[in-house]
Amino acid sequence: MQQSLFDFIEQYIILTEEEKKCITDLDIFRSVKKGTLLLSEGQCSRSSIFVLKGLIRTFYIVDGEEKTTEFYAEMEGISPPCVLSGLPSELYISCVEDAMISVSDPGMESEVFRKFPRFESLCRILSEQLLSKNQCNFDTYKTSSPEQRYLHLLKNRSDLLNRVPQHQLASYLGIKPQSLSRLRARLVKKKK
Repeated sequence: MQQSLFDFIEQYIILTEEEKKCITDLDIFRSVKKGTLLLSEGQCSRSSIFVLKGLIRTFYIVDGEEKTTEFYAEMEGISPPCVLSGLPSELYISCVEDAMISVSDPGMESEVFRKFPRFESLCRILSEQLLSKNQCNFDTYKTSSPEQRYLHLLKNRSDLLNRVPQHQLASYLGIKPQSLSRLRARLVKKKK
């Protein structure tokens, strides 16, 4: 697990042995089973999550219905809003697949940043990339039809089609599962 994290970090900076030891000594690696709820509405959490292997989903429950907001796959991280606000979460986080994750909190991060200031710069770069990606995803969602969103998903995240149950995928696209089935059938007919 830790080697996967080291390999990811080393895309940005070369780690020293001291930095690797610091990360290893933090005891941040966890194995979680498919279906595990990592966060529920009403819970307070100070934990940020980085996915090393597997798939994690964020969602809300609105009028008794799950509304999927994002899927986080390998080498993607999430800091739920409650980590910064200190308020109870309105968000759910669950494992779509068995997962290997790293878990950190602001206190732990501050200590590492104090010892190794360049980690703070790395985290800033990663945060900026995530913010940009999320803004593009939001803009695409807001300006696209369900068919366009599905085609965008096929082009940019096709791995989700085999990893995510249809009802969660439909929710992510902002449509009902039946509408997703019809949309898929319509696209198959267009290709013929």
